[in-house]
Amino acid sequence: MSSMFSGALQLTDLNDFITPSQECVKPVKLVKREGKGGSVVVSDDGDYFETNQDGSKEKLEKAQITLNDCLACSGCITSAESILITQQSQEELYRVIGENAKHEMNNEMDKVKTLVVSISPQSRASLAARYKLDIQTASKKLTSFFQNLGVKYVLDTTLTREFSLIESQKEFIRRFKSKDTQPGSLPMLSSACPGWVCYAEKTHGEYILPYLSSVKSPQQIIGSLVKNYISQKHHLRPDQIYHITVMPCFDKKLEASRDDFYNNDYETRDVDCVITSVEVEAMLIEKGITLNGIVSESLEEKGLEISPFSTDLYTHSGSTSGGYSDHIFVHAAKELFGDSVSNLQYKTLRNQDLKEIVLEKDGQVLLRFAIANGFRNIQNIVQKLKRGKSPYHFVEVMACPSGCVNGGAQIRAVDESPKDLLLRMEELYYSLPEKKPEDNVLIKHLYEDWLGGEESPKAKEMLHTQYHAIEKINNALLIKW
Repeated sequence: MSSMFSGALQLTDLNDFITPSQECVKPVKLVKREGKGGSVVVSDDGDYFETNQDGSKEKLEKAQITLNDCLACSGCITSAESILITQQSQEELYRVIGENAKHEMNNEMDKVKTLVVSISPQSRASLAARYKLDIQTASKKLTSFFQNLGVKYVLDTTLTREFSLIESQKEFIRRFKSKDTQPGSLPMLSSACPGWVCYAEKTHGEYILPYLSSVKSPQQIIGSLVKNYISQKHHLRPDQIYHITVMPCFDKKLEASRDDFYNNDYETRDVDCVITSVEVEAMLIEKGITLNGIVSESLEEKGLEISPFSTDLYTHSGSTSGGYSDHIFVHAAKELFGDSVSNLQYKTLRNQDLKEIVLEKDGQVLLRFAIANGFRNIQNIVQKLKRGKSPYHFVEVMACPSGCVNGGAQIRAVDESPKDLLLRMEELYYSLPEKKPEDNVLIKHLYEDWLGGEESPKAKEMLHTQYHAIEKINNALLIKW
């Protein structure tokens, strides 16, 4: 079984489970065969053998578990998780790179896939902290590293987070205005965290799902951008592009594998492969190099094409999870009540991962938002909502304590405490200049050129998604005695 794991995946910091991970079970259908059937024994090397009625033994086939088999149970939905993977790893990326090399050698250029990598700002901060680099330098070296592997374009998911923030702002306004006529409109719960989404689908089903924002995460929006827009601009089919994202969270692999993000016509996913911060480090170690030692050359010096989406690095105000609460709060205060608010001050509640902010006028609460990180806080929010006692209009929900910069697949502390490392990553994350999504000229251009307008059917298709209640499986193995 060890070969099924990515070498970088490991169990660490197991302090945020909901229930024991041993409950992770893939149900199988057993077919009774005529004349066969008996006891099952396990050999010393872990193989399973069935003893038939005639005394002979037959080796049983081992089950293969992929991300699509995930039941979103506590084995994965934690602050640090381990996922059985076969198609979401750096090994799979190397396989595609190897196939490209063979096709080029055989002059089969029509079979060569165009490689595109999209890097999250949280992963960039993690790698910069690990190698004690500033964000700008780390970004250039990461770009060179991937281009040396054969990647054509290296993108930044900060760009598509702009779409996610703007669409979330608009969705909240619609929900707020219809709250009196449409039950289940508020509170709006953020949906950029796949661990939280999986938990909601599996554990609370249809009761919680109407409250989730329909806006795609930045990862999946950039997946749509790459496979729908960039492919067209370069006269490529979606399946001729192999799209890799670098993420701070193993659950992003689950998100990328959802059927909602699969193109049946071309049999390809919007994001083909997710590798995490720790897996990038493993790739560097495997090649015997460090990020510090990579020489970052300009694209012109390498003779490579510059991505049309290459811009100076920047960030957004608010939390290291994207600042959804901040941006929606400021926008809603202005749009709904004509208040221009700045210097937002959150009140810490039970712990540092549960905070709220309130807009009041004449003693009346106009807006009450919260940030809830980690499953302990998430469960409290959900229970209040189910009892009809939630005081919030919006909640930014993230599965990992301290949010995405502290994701379960971020590189762990080596020669410092986890707290000190987290502080350094946050400093690196916030070291970039802040920009407002609505001020980005490129986003305005893409709304028109790619989507045909902000309220077009294509904008809804490319920027929004849906959720599915997952039926719980009653399995005798899960009974608590």
